[in-house]
Amino acid sequence: MAKDSPCTEVCQYEPRSKWCVGCGRTLEEIRAWRKMSPYHRTTLSKELPRRLDRLQKADTRLRQNANPLAASDRSGFDIA
Repeated sequence: MAKDSPCTEVCQYEPRSKWCVGCGRTLEEIRAWRKMSPYHRTTLSKELPRRLDRLQKADTRLRQNANPLAASDRSGFDIA
């Protein structure tokens, strides 16, 4: 990828937000990247870490909810 592109070559999209889990951009933002002004690229680039953080937190919550045994392990109960 171009040096100034935030692309990580993961290119998988989270269904609710439509954000790429690799770079945080939407498909529309990815397509428009080369035509964006430097100002718009910079503005979007500053937003991407926040998006990726939100995706990571949402993924963590989903994994915890999908594994109720792990949640009970953290509650202090001895399950052995």
